Amino acid sequence: MDQALEWYGRVFRFELRGRVGRHMAFVDMGDQFLALSAPRRQPGDGDRHFGLVVDDKEAVRRALDDAGAEIVPTRGLRFVDPWGNNVEVVQYDEIQFLKSEAVLRAMGLEGLGKTASARAELRAKRIDP
Repeated sequence: MDQALEWYGRVFRFELRGRVGRHMAFVDMGDQFLALSAPRRQPGDGDRHFGLVVDDKEAVRRALDDAGAEIVPTRGLRFVDPWGNNVEVVQYDEIQFLKSEAVLRAMGLEGLGKTASARAELRAKRIDP
């Protein structure tokens, strides 16, 4: 777990919320919460993944390059961590996901907008961005 926290800390900013023994850690990444557990009991595969929303996908790509991560060739940004977990990284302004103004303000991201395509997706769902 110490290695995972160190590795993910090179790629993302997060705060360690707490640990349970040597095999479990809880981290806050902005308004996202992750529970990390070890050891892995099943083999890795290329289909299952989890996604993280970031405000600067290219900064994450650079950090992944610096960390020597395996970048999966896709139209977005997906990587495989050293333990075989697939992680997809999406940029907030490009997706039809909204954070409240209070969350944006607390994260220092006031005024963070949406791309035209993300606004169109939101309007199609009758959500006014």
